[in-house]
Formats: sequence, structure tokens, C-alpha cells
Amino acid sequence: MPATRKFVTAAEALQTVFGYDSFRGDQAEIIAQVVHGKDAVVLMPTGGGKSLCYQIPSLVREGTGIVVSPLIALMQDQVDALTAVGVRAAFLNSSQDAAARGRVERDYLSGDLDLLYVAPERLSSEATKRFLDQGTIALFAIDEAHCVSQWGHDFRPDYLALSELADRWPDVPRIALTATATDATHQEITTRLQMGDAKHFVASFDRPNIQYRIVGKNEVRKQLLSFIKTEHPSDAGIVYALSRKTVDQTAEFLRQNGLNALPYHAGLDAGLRARTQSRFLREEGVIIVATIAFGMGIDKPDVRFVAHIDLPKSVEGYYQETGRAGRDGAPADAWLAYGLADVVQQRRMIDESPGDLSHRRKLSAHLDAMLALCETVHCRRVNLLRYFGQTSEPCGNCDTCLEPPAAWDGTVPAQKLLSTIVRLLRERNQKFGAGHLIDILRGKETPRATQHGHNALKTWGIGADLSDQQWRGVVRQMLAQGFLATSGEYGTLILTDAAAEVLGGGRSVQLRTEPDRPVRSAAARGSSKKAAAADLSPDQAALFEALRTWRSAQSREQGVPAYIVFGDATLLAVAAAKPASMSDLDGITGIGAKKLEAYGAALLEVVGAAPAS
Repeated sequence: MPATRKFVTAAEALQTVFGYDSFRGDQAEIIAQVVHGKDAVVLMPTGGGKSLCYQIPSLVREGTGIVVSPLIALMQDQVDALTAVGVRAAFLNSSQDAAARGRVERDYLSGDLDLLYVAPERLSSEATKRFLDQGTIALFAIDEAHCVSQWGHDFRPDYLALSELADRWPDVPRIALTATATDATHQEITTRLQMGDAKHFVASFDRPNIQYRIVGKNEVRKQLLSFIKTEHPSDAGIVYALSRKTVDQTAEFLRQNGLNALPYHAGLDAGLRARTQSRFLREEGVIIVATIAFGMGIDKPDVRFVAHIDLPKSVEGYYQETGRAGRDGAPADAWLAYGLADVVQQRRMIDESPGDLSHRRKLSAHLDAMLALCETVHCRRVNLLRYFGQTSEPCGNCDTCLEPPAAWDGTVPAQKLLSTIVRLLRERNQKFGAGHLIDILRGKETPRATQHGHNALKTWGIGADLSDQQWRGVVRQMLAQGFLATSGEYGTLILTDAAAEVLGGGRSVQLRTEPDRPVRSAAARGSSKKAAAADLSPDQAALFEALRTWRSAQSREQGVPAYIVFGDATLLAVAAAKPASMSDLDGITGIGAKKLEAYGAALLEVVGAAPAS
């Protein structure tokens, strides 16, 4: 069907173009706000349907919706997905040659575009603003709006210039959207974008299909390999690490062990990064090992796991990154391994930060919140949602709910550790890191202990009842609870003011006992494909796989990601319904008029070739 110019109602656009019968959550109210020319600030979790909140108003309002998108590498896929459903969409960015840019500019000026994607850097150009003035603007959509927050995890300086939109085009509605924001970031978005008169929509940040799991580090690459091979052997996933070196080494380790893993970080050639991202979006079962340089704006719905092998710097960053799993609503995992070295490293990085004292305090607050999430003995989801100002009941689907950790009284071990630090400082003016302190407590004869005569200390060997790993857990949790701090380049341990109460016996220290085994086995969980098709009969499940095979062939032929053809949810619905005619297909979720015309006959052919039950 030819692209429709404008729709009378939002509901008509939703059904005809996107193939959905009803809106979800606050979508209808948000869309109505923008359609009527008013501003909106939208906080909605990844996979919650944010894109429709500006796409549909752009199909209803006169003019072209201008979408500010932070990553030009993803604009092509965003435009392809819209074009596939009959929306007239295009982008302007530095990847185009003059001829391509000229075609897009002519389409905009002639009113032949519903949506135009631009990067914030381009929109901050006066030449771009003068160009936009020559056409009709339906709305401005500021995607990934948390990038305006200077203390956020994805700060982009060019986002600050977007405040000028309100002054230059006061009658054009604006909608700012993000998948994650604390109250502080939310306020900063509102202030910096001059959206004080906007209506605010804050959806629940809960992603019940994601299972949050945090484990102690113990040969983390082997732990990661076991997790992937046991639970996600053929699934697409993302692994995050802090350094480029770790990314490269981890990707190589996974490849050597038979996994299709690719590295991604800012130190790689731009062309290679683009090809890697394209493979991840278009191929099945690709694992990306990346720094946080990867992921923002990724619209791949079937990422089945996100793993962190280093401690994230903030809960906001962690939530944003884990939210890239399970966008299709099917079961997914957020797996994190962290240890004592992570805490020491993060504290040192904060101490060496070039920012002022206020900046370092904010970084410390981010880290403290992340440590609280890691060390909680209660529901991870409750803790996570509380950080974003929302309340919930225990979820029953995180590691601490499925296997509640035992808490134990660690007051005496804490006092032994603190006493050792005090004695070394007072008696010998010495400070050491966790490793040597644990050696002293366990009475381990080492060259360093002998050299310094530490076997003469009164605390020598008084902690032999705990293993090295248990002591590292004690140190890690005492750092997390604020009884210890790190100092200097080598992360030596020092006492905080709060430690005095523990040493004096006026305060107890409760510590968590880590589980010794994985929370959920592959047998209990099943593969993602089995989980997705769990409600289908054997015949329907076989049809679902046949439809997936057909979709893969279509995506390869067209050079687009498989989800642009159809998402798993649509194929599951087709497999369950077994439609026999075009009218049977009409109304199945995700099949709008354009896709019905493009793929309807082929879908019916696949269904017709399936064995009858």
C-alpha cells in the first residue's frame, strides 16, 4: 500500500500502520498530549513503547516529526523499520553523500516526510535550523533525553543546545523521552530543556521478564562462559566490561571457546564498529563484548541476556544497559559478577577524577547505590525500583528471591580486620591493601609478612577460621557499608569514622552469605526459543520455527535485521492462530496494512505447508 499522508486519529494510525489494536499504559494519553500541541516528558522503561509516543503524533499532526537521535549508526535501521510499515521516514547525518542529503532535503521541503531523524550535533547547527524553518515541523522528539544530564551516564554536550528549541519554535510541541532517570536526572531534563510547562509521564520501571542475578567474582571469564553455554548457548547477548583491554581479551576467550563473540569499543576503527553493530542486529546468536560505548538506541528485541563482568558505575547505567535484554517481553537474564577489586578500582577512579568535590561526591553516591544493590539480602527488583522512586513487592524472579541469602553476624571478624589496620598504622605507620591484611589475619607466611615482621602482630592468625574468599567478602561488604575506604594508587585500606563504633562494640555488622551454586539451571529455565514457544502445541511450535526460518531468509534477502520483517511475538501469534486467509491475518498483532500486503501471501504459504495436526 502507498504511504498514507496523515491519519485522522491516533487509533487509526496504530491499527493501520503498526498492526496493534490498543495502546499500552500511558501511550494513549501521551500521544493525545502531543497531538494537541502540548509538551511531554516521558520516563518509560526500554521495551515499553516509547517510539510510538512520537511516531504516531507525527502521522496525525501536519508536518514532519523531527527526531533527535544520539547515534547516527542506528538511524538507518530506525528508518528501515518505519519504511517497512509504510511510514515516510528519512535521516540526515554525516554518513550520507551530497546526493542522498539533497533527496532527503527536497522530500522534507515538499512535505513528503512523516519523520526525519537528526543527530543533536546537526540540530545545533544554525544552517540546519534555517533549513527546518523552510518546512513544516509537526513536533520535536528528544530521544535518550537523559543525555542532557551532566552527571548522567551518557552525557552529550550537544544535548544542552536543545533548550533553544523552545525559543525558536515556541508553537511546536516537544516530547523528551528516556528509559531511565532518577528524580535528580528527571528534574535536570526538565530544567535544561526548558520543559517546565510539560506534562510528565512516569511509567513503572519494572521489567518483570528480566531475572536479575549478581554473583561473586571467581575466575570471571570461566563464570561467564559457563553462564552463556549453560543457559544461552545460541542466543544473542551483550557483555559489558569497563576497559578496552578487558573487552578484547574476553571476546577472544569466548571465541576460543566456540562462541560467536565480537569486541566493540571506541578504540576500534569506526568502520569495524559499524560492521560489528550491523552483524549484531542482522545475524542470529551474536554476542557483543563492549564498553558502555555500545548499546544506546539499540532496538534489537531478542537480546536474551546482558552480562556485566565489571561493576557498573551507577544504578542508572546498570538499569539502562540491562534494559537492552528482553525487549520483546520474553524471559531474559541480567547477570553481573563483581568482587572486592571492583570496589577498590571504582573508589580509586573517583579519587582520581578530574572533577571538583561536588562531582566526586555524586560519583560516590552513584557507587554507594550500586553497592547497595549488589549486597542487599532482599529482593533485587525492590531495591532497583526504589532507586527510581518506585515501590514494589518482592518479585520472586531474582536470585535473592529464588534463593534468599543467609545473613550472619560479622561483627567479630570486622573488629579483627579493623584492629589489624589500626595496629599497622599506629605501631608501624604502615598501610596495606586487602590481600596482605587477609594474609596477616589468616597467619599466612609470605615474604612480605616475614620482611615486615608482621607475624609478631597480636592479630596474626586470629582469622584462620575464615577462608581467603570469605575474608574478601568481609572486606568487600565493609567497603560497601562504609566502614572502610581506600587510599592512594594501590588501594590501601583505611578506617572511616563509622568504624570507631564497630571497634568500640557499639555497632554490629551484618554480612550476607553468598550462595555456592547458580540460582537457576538451564533445565529449569529452558532455552529462550523454548520459553517463547512454551504455550504452543508441538505442531504450532514446529510452525513457529518454520516461520523463523522464512523470516531469516527474508531479512538476508532485504539486508535488514530479522525483527524489521516481523518480531517473534507476531510469528508466535501466527503459529498459534494458523490463519488460512488474508482476512485471518488482518488483526494479528504486528501485521499492519503495509506488511499484510508485503508478506501476507508468503505467510499463508508457510502456514499451508505445515503438517496438519
